[in-house]
Amino acid sequence: MTEPLVLVERSADSAVAVIRLNRPQQLNALTADMLVQLREAVEQAGADPAVRALLLTGQGRAFCAGQDLSDPLVAPTPDQPDKDIGHLINHYYIPLVQSLRHCAVPTVCAVNGVAAGAGVSIALGCDLVIASDAANFILGFNKIGLIPDAGATWLLPRLMGRAKALELALLGDKLSATDAELLGLIARTVQADQVLPQALATAERLAALPTRALVQTRKLIDGAMESNLDIALRAESRMQSQLGFSFDYAEGVTAFQQKRPPQFRDR
Repeated sequence: MTEPLVLVERSADSAVAVIRLNRPQQLNALTADMLVQLREAVEQAGADPAVRALLLTGQGRAFCAGQDLSDPLVAPTPDQPDKDIGHLINHYYIPLVQSLRHCAVPTVCAVNGVAAGAGVSIALGCDLVIASDAANFILGFNKIGLIPDAGATWLLPRLMGRAKALELALLGDKLSATDAELLGLIARTVQADQVLPQALATAERLAALPTRALVQTRKLIDGAMESNLDIALRAESRMQSQLGFSFDYAEGVTAFQQKRPPQFRDR
């Protein structure tokens, strides 16, 4: 039987869904089928009431080498030299990035090795990125006559500033995980043998927190990038009005007063 291109697992005693890119021999390079499976895995995890956090990583020594350039959708051939890359973006990458960015639970990415091309965008589409100190980030689009895609042109300047985003995109140089952390591109760098344990521990921490409030926090922070202070203040007020009526708020305050761990359940 053919091995799935994306693996999904969750322990019976855990509220964390672990999603693994599963083409290790190809450094988890992405095909159309793989992109569909990954989007479906993200959406199913977000819709599962038993899941309260999602962890994304790669099998083997790489996180994701980006688009597989041998995929028939993008590989020029003598009889079909022109390929509509926009079709691939519109029908495969955009739905995936939107699923990650708007996931109903917090998302963590464990970058266990190289992240290249669209692999960078997919990693940065998660809420928190924890990378191995042996990992590198490479855009590489300049080597094949394309632009950074899958949200990279939106994400990079917001995370690391215009100057560094342009340097990374125009020159295509390799960026170490350590430098990525210093530039604010990722949350944390850890030793290679600790990237999965620490990412899983972070996801478990998120799973124990009020899911709905965390997801709305992400939404407001993302929205604040496009607004001014007055708009952000009004958005905060509207959301606090909603969350103030939630079970998690009442439970959190009660647990604080009773000096016990809260048991959050809202989604």
